[in-house]
Amino acid sequence: MKQQKFVNLKAGLLLAACAALSASALAEQAPGNNISPEMRAQMAKMSPEMKQQIMSYTPELRQKVMGLSPDIRATMNQVHAQHTRKSKELTLRQVMQEILSEYQSIAAAVAVDNAEQAADSARRLANHRIPKGGLLPYFPLDKMNNQDMSVLPAMNEAVEGSAIRLAEAADKGDMAKAATHLSDIMSGCVACHQKFRGIPGVSDHLMSPIAGKNR
Repeated sequence: MKQQKFVNLKAGLLLAACAALSASALAEQAPGNNISPEMRAQMAKMSPEMKQQIMSYTPELRQKVMGLSPDIRATMNQVHAQHTRKSKELTLRQVMQEILSEYQSIAAAVAVDNAEQAADSARRLANHRIPKGGLLPYFPLDKMNNQDMSVLPAMNEAVEGSAIRLAEAADKGDMAKAATHLSDIMSGCVACHQKFRGIPGVSDHLMSPIAGKNR
């Protein structure tokens, strides 16, 4: 009887030890537990929304984002704050499809002198949805540095700033001026795509019989 109790006690202790080890392993894997004190100090200064977004990133992306200068991170935080429509499901590609639809609506409105449609579509474009996780998860990791990301404010101004100016011109009935801002929007879109997107659907992992032709 005593021997059986000893065996049961030993088995119970073994199970408890295994459970403790499992809990410890899960705690180490839990989001946020592998954040350095320096990173925690930086995150303490962020808005709750930005902090929540960063905690949803993979450790690799999180490290890249936290390596950006405070000015760049503040700029991205400001961009997110300016947009009142934020999606919990859409990807950046889906958001870009919406932006393209708004752009096409603006172009159609300008062509037929529909000032109200042009102004409404332009304001929706400027206040496009922010995709799930914010904008940062959709940038290439090799572009996640201060030099490359520093161009974003100018590109954002070219697209969203021009859309607001187009809406204001349309409100005044100046469709000729609105048309010039339509061109500015497209120039900003193309510049941003060339910098960060490349050619959609093209793989860098395909071999080509002719050097340099895999793109």
